Amino acid sequence: MTVDYAVKEVTPNDKHGIYKYDKANDVWVYVDVAGADPFIPKDMYAVMYFDNTKCSACRRYDIYWYPFVRKLRMGPTNFNFYIVLCDWFARECNSIPASATFTYFDVHSSPTTVLLSWVDGKIAYKEKYEGVLSDIDLSIVVPSFPDRVRKALKGEPVKPPLSKEDTLISLLSKLLKGVSKDDV
Repeated sequence: MTVDYAVKEVTPNDKHGIYKYDKANDVWVYVDVAGADPFIPKDMYAVMYFDNTKCSACRRYDIYWYPFVRKLRMGPTNFNFYIVLCDWFARECNSIPASATFTYFDVHSSPTTVLLSWVDGKIAYKEKYEGVLSDIDLSIVVPSFPDRVRKALKGEPVKPPLSKEDTLISLLSKLLKGVSKDDV
């Protein structure tokens, strides 16, 4: 693979588009996608982080995302990781494929994490998580994804391990809202 643009971590200052994590070199490589079609990873297991440069919650998510991805690189994994970067969803984006990818995956909240499995020429199963996922949330959702894919391929019912209300960040927020300043 020819690498024209690679960064240690994708930041709001980087160019809009799609980045793939290069495990061997611990860098995010810009994927040069031609045309106006959305980018759909053709991987058995893919994890996509939809990132907006104008999103403060995305900067909080980065604190968990990058160490989590690096940690998985050290062990056996069948996952490929991607970041889709725009300024503000499909509306403000200097990359036509990134904008089309936001639209295709119906991303209207940021950050959003999409896990998908590509089997027999199509998306066999996918999950979408809106909002910040902590390292604990990611550790619950990502490694167990292949089991949920296997169930889905067998036609068995599948329930994602986290709802939006179950994420660690959501639970902590609820807990903190229940504590008045007089209690502290």
